[in-house]
Amino acid sequence: MKIEFKKVKDNPPVSDINVTPMVDVMLVLLIIFMVITPMLQHGVQVNMVKTKNPIAMQDADKSDAILIAVTRDGKVFLGNTQMTAEDLPNKVRDLLTNRINKMVFIRSDARARYEKVVTVVDNLRAAGVDQVGLLTEQVKDKNAPNQNQQKGGNPAGQ
Repeated sequence: MKIEFKKVKDNPPVSDINVTPMVDVMLVLLIIFMVITPMLQHGVQVNMVKTKNPIAMQDADKSDAILIAVTRDGKVFLGNTQMTAEDLPNKVRDLLTNRINKMVFIRSDARARYEKVVTVVDNLRAAGVDQVGLLTEQVKDKNAPNQNQQKGGNPAGQ
């Protein structure tokens, strides 16, 4: 009894690149970045004053920008660290050493007491701050569709 084996021709290897897994990975990365990006906002969240004609302050978006927040109840934050307004000059002076640009940005809640904001500015001047940027949000214009709004975009100031 003789068994004959036939040679089966193997299919040639596929030389095309399958891009479907790569597209899947890229879409997952895009979704991750879209979810995380709003969380990257510096400092404490406050409801800033809304203005019609703000001045764009792109330097406030930089990672090394010095941001001070004054909350509605008068608490002062340097970045995410809560402190008193009287402690600001020493901390800010340390942060400003060896810097050319001695600008500090203040994000104040719209309902914060003016007296507290003035105290913060006075203490910043005592620390040797050359310029103070008061950050605001742009008012939504109902007549102009899809304008660049400052809430999620560039901070604006007066």
